[in-house]
Amino acid sequence: MNLLNSKNNRRLGLGLVLTIACCMFGFAKSAQAQIPTADYPNRPIRFIVPYTPGGLGDSFARALGQGLSERLGQPVTIENLPGASQAIGAEAASKAPADGYTLFMGTQSGLVLNSIARKKLPFDPVKDFAPVSMLFSSPLFLVVHPKVPAQSLAELIALAKARPGYYTVATIGEGTSTNLISMMFEAKASVSILQVPYKGSAPAINDLLAGTVHMMFEGGASALPHVRQGKLRALASSAEKRNERATPGLPTMSETLPGLELETWFGVVAPAGVPRAIIDKLNLEIKQVQRSARMQEMAANLGADIFMSTPEQMGSRISSQLTEFAKVMKDAGIEPK
Repeated sequence: MNLLNSKNNRRLGLGLVLTIACCMFGFAKSAQAQIPTADYPNRPIRFIVPYTPGGLGDSFARALGQGLSERLGQPVTIENLPGASQAIGAEAASKAPADGYTLFMGTQSGLVLNSIARKKLPFDPVKDFAPVSMLFSSPLFLVVHPKVPAQSLAELIALAKARPGYYTVATIGEGTSTNLISMMFEAKASVSILQVPYKGSAPAINDLLAGTVHMMFEGGASALPHVRQGKLRALASSAEKRNERATPGLPTMSETLPGLELETWFGVVAPAGVPRAIIDKLNLEIKQVQRSARMQEMAANLGADIFMSTPEQMGSRISSQLTEFAKVMKDAGIEPK
């Protein structure tokens, strides 16, 4: 009996120790999860942008970073990590600590189109990220080098049909909006053009300005200043309707090729697991920056639209478009690689 009682006592003692340890571990985890939210942010925030400097996404990221820095009282450092159709930046962001001090510019191209166009990615667009807020949406502008004799989309189509495979279009990689709209254009117009991939908008625009490539579908930040200076010619936009303020008189592609429309969106996400209190605070502050006169004016000049949302609305958009654009890309003949 004494031996039996001794064994029982030891088992009870061990069980008690384990129970206390588990409770303390759980308390520690809970306390750790609460620590960052109390005085967040108390150090610089890293904002990963999957583009080279100077393009539409980078320009808005820098404006947002400046606005958030002013409101939060901490530096917001832009870190450009282009390449692999935004997958390099996305992977780095997905593996960062879930403490709210790493943000990522999540885009339709990087989180939706790239996920559909590739059989394997080092991140999951839904499981590995916590949506924070949509930022803005924008059409793409079809711009050509002045040596291209076309003055309209119809004239460009005629030129491309006369010389299949001769004309080149710069893109920023497979699975991006520039890749998709180029494929859609080829399918709708029944033409063959050669896609030339780049790591980002800046090198692509430089080659377009030099006449190395003939055309590009690009955002307003990179394209429109050169159009206004006469260095490039804009033929159409991928918007649903014309924007007479940013691009007076510029037609949409759908006016010539019905159904050829693509509005790209950009937003902010964080690594999965960031405390909800931090997500909510960031969402609130981003909205305040979006409402600023500086951000509103910037969007208007670049032909973009400010796009406010809750974290849930952004998450829903990502999930629904993964299904929607899988069909669009399949219809455009883009097979996962």
